[in-house]
Amino acid sequence: MAKLGPGRARGSCRGRGQRRPPTWEISDSDTEGAADAESDLGATTTARDPAEERRATAEALRLLRPEQALRRLVVRVDPAILEDSGADILMEALGSLGCEYHIEPQRPARSLRWSRVKPEPCPCSVPPEVWAAGEEELLLLLEPEEFLQGVFQLTQSCDPTCSVPWISPESPTCSHLAVVGLKAYLWSHQPKAQEMWHPESPRVTRAKVVVGWPEVEEALVLLQLWANLDVLLAASWQDLSQHVCTFTKALAQRPYKQFQESRAFSFCTAGHWMAGQRVVKDGTGLRGAWWRQIRQFNRVSPAVADAVVTAFPSPRLLQQAYLACNTEQERLALLADLPVKVDEGARPRRVGPDLSRRVCLFLTSTNPDLLLDLSS
Repeated sequence: MAKLGPGRARGSCRGRGQRRPPTWEISDSDTEGAADAESDLGATTTARDPAEERRATAEALRLLRPEQALRRLVVRVDPAILEDSGADILMEALGSLGCEYHIEPQRPARSLRWSRVKPEPCPCSVPPEVWAAGEEELLLLLEPEEFLQGVFQLTQSCDPTCSVPWISPESPTCSHLAVVGLKAYLWSHQPKAQEMWHPESPRVTRAKVVVGWPEVEEALVLLQLWANLDVLLAASWQDLSQHVCTFTKALAQRPYKQFQESRAFSFCTAGHWMAGQRVVKDGTGLRGAWWRQIRQFNRVSPAVADAVVTAFPSPRLLQQAYLACNTEQERLALLADLPVKVDEGARPRRVGPDLSRRVCLFLTSTNPDLLLDLSS
């Protein structure tokens, strides 16, 4: 924990018998200063240890891993779905997935609903909206005939504000639709006039318009544009089961991805890693970052980078040396004669004119298309 300086300690002890010397200035800044000191003291005392924060973040990442999040997903299946002969394929797929599933009545009927069980206790380092991700997801299964009735209603209406069939407009859930065997149904009923629900009549009548693939494609576009509703046209229950499993795995991966996106540039601020250098506010680490920047040039050994950084510990100092040069040739050859430390008995080395030219152009040129390495 950070230590308080003497001035901070005296400022936080006001009201304990110590009085400020009288002054001729009347100002309200004294009370503001005391309030700022107390707030700084509270922030200092409540600051968490960096190691503790790293442990909390690691624990949160472990809980957000897709394999862990999948175990906390619950799929609720409406009993009406089990009446279909192909429902056994769906239940077997859910059983082999690794998540929980319950058979419970749902509204609307013939639907699947996903919910997430939060871990106890929830890590404080994870935003609450991450745990709630994907809790309101619903997949409604429609019979081909029921779906075609809705297609007929959509294609006959030109008002985008009309209510979308099957879905309640005030429902807060993110809904999806699925139809099994639509292509086979259209193929078997195409030559015949189909029974369609007419918007102006409460009863089912014989519609003269035959609903085919053009009307279905138009309805899919309208559903996407008007209600942001996607429709899965599955050829069989096997395809539907595969889609449900893929969708469930995607829901399990969503919290982890959202948590990673909420951490702005965590790969730079989390500390030292294999390709980065941590730089703190007091300037510690700047020399190492400058050394790594020199190493990014082609054909630069650690010894050569040491020679450049030893002569010019920061890029600002090197830029100032370039400004002090009188000619362009002097700037390009400024680093050429810097000695490079070698092993005892080895041949003496210098930085050389090639690297000296590249570093000079890198720091002084304003041409974005300039090629630094002529040999590349």
